Amino acid sequence: MSESDELRTPTSMDHLGAPAHAFGPVRRLRSRAKVLPEHARGHNRALVLQTLYHSGAMSRADLSRETGLTRVTISDLVAEFIADGIVVEIGVRETFGPGKPPILVDIDRGGHQIIGIDLSGPTHFEGAVMSLDGDVIERRTIARPGEEDGDASYAATLQIARDLVAASDRPLLGVGIGAQGIVRPDGVVLSSPNIGWHDFPLEARLGLDLDLPVIVRNDANAAVLAEYTFGEERSDFMLIKIGRGVGAGLITGSQPLLGSRFAAGEIGHVVVGTDGGPRCVCGKEGCLEAWLNVTRLTAAIEENPSARDEVLRDAGARMAIGIAPIVAALDLSDIVLSGPPELLADVFIDSAIDTLRARTLEGIFEDVAIRLTHQDDIVLRGAAVMVLSGQLGVS
Repeated sequence: MSESDELRTPTSMDHLGAPAHAFGPVRRLRSRAKVLPEHARGHNRALVLQTLYHSGAMSRADLSRETGLTRVTISDLVAEFIADGIVVEIGVRETFGPGKPPILVDIDRGGHQIIGIDLSGPTHFEGAVMSLDGDVIERRTIARPGEEDGDASYAATLQIARDLVAASDRPLLGVGIGAQGIVRPDGVVLSSPNIGWHDFPLEARLGLDLDLPVIVRNDANAAVLAEYTFGEERSDFMLIKIGRGVGAGLITGSQPLLGSRFAAGEIGHVVVGTDGGPRCVCGKEGCLEAWLNVTRLTAAIEENPSARDEVLRDAGARMAIGIAPIVAALDLSDIVLSGPPELLADVFIDSAIDTLRARTLEGIFEDVAIRLTHQDDIVLRGAAVMVLSGQLGVS
């Protein structure tokens, strides 16, 4: 089945007739691969859709100027997209003077939907039917099975996915999933002890059971894509996700960093300090995840509320100890945190900044910023970006 056949659905496409929604400057994830002549059409398709997605409605002539593609190429591609139900004509631009007014085209933002699923929550798996711009339309949750019960985890994932498919009311581009642990680019979960999966082909199995395109990535890697596409960050930053576990996603040179073992950002099981510490689920003592996980921090504060600042100050310092070598090695300037603001704001961030500066070269890393993300549903929105990128080349 061709890509165009896959996206063509015998369903009428509505569009709201509202002004196009623009998402900010075009910032496509950069690929290392050289564009060969035989790949040029796919590259051009992605370039046009990327431009429309981020810049909003424009005429075919505008698209030609923005992308550098010829008007003939633009005309052919737009006609193909309209036939596939991906792009719609939304009216003419008001002009003054002679000549035919240009017809504006845009991605049919109401014509398709995406399902995003977040498997990283402490008590529940969460999913949503989402618009192409990452807005939640319908939301579902399901209780998280017990640890190390891989069969129950898959059954819960399949159930919430099927519930969301039933809740959708537009053709689906696909399903994006953020899962804890080490995930191969083909969607095989190599190791996720919290879910009970080892060498588990989640992407392939769920795709067969749903008969839909499915893309699976690590939850922190999904979150960093949401920050890149919808947030304030640009080409080089690290996002640290703190919840039931701790993980990081990295963008360097506008490209996700995965590593040769697909474990880039697996900072949760780095031991910080030589003073022991709480036992981690991996069996070691003093892992960053054992110190920083939300359950431990919340319990420590509830047990002794007067020690709140001390608990969070120590946690922030240990995070900085863990990431200082990464900041220095990659020359990062921005660290974004995703997690409960009541735990990670003020004292935690202040302590992390002070420790980071004390453990990196003086005068070089003084301007490193650590801040909380402004993104809600960051893993779900990252899952939407994964589908947009995989199906349309949009990021």
